[in-house]
Amino acid sequence: MPGVKDWIAKATGDLRAAKKLIKDDDYTLDMAAYSTQQSAEKSLKAYLIFKKQAIPRTHDVEKLLMDCIKHDNTFDILRKDAELLSPYATYTRYPDDRFNVDREEVVGAINCAEKILKFVNARVASTEKNPQLGLFE
Repeated sequence: MPGVKDWIAKATGDLRAAKKLIKDDDYTLDMAAYSTQQSAEKSLKAYLIFKKQAIPRTHDVEKLLMDCIKHDNTFDILRKDAELLSPYATYTRYPDDRFNVDREEVVGAINCAEKILKFVNARVASTEKNPQLGLFE
């Protein structure tokens, strides 16, 4: 069964993908946004695994954050980040005239996803009293 480091590695890969995709043309902005949501989702799931909690079958970053807050209320500072990223789980995957992202919005999403990944990494490291997992950049 995949462990915390495996989930952090996947979250890191999604964040790196978003950073690469934003450098491409405007046709990849939706996938960059989707990758930010995936990074945040996997980061929060890594923390839940660390806490030995069952992983809910959801892509809702806000719900996952609430599950993390039950274990550590310092996660509450990530509410706005989770709120911003949650819609990218679905709206970016299919054509929709009502939903478009621009480069500036995706840069903000990358910052939110990176904040969540770093926060989770720091919480796991400080709880274990081990060096940070060091996978994100």
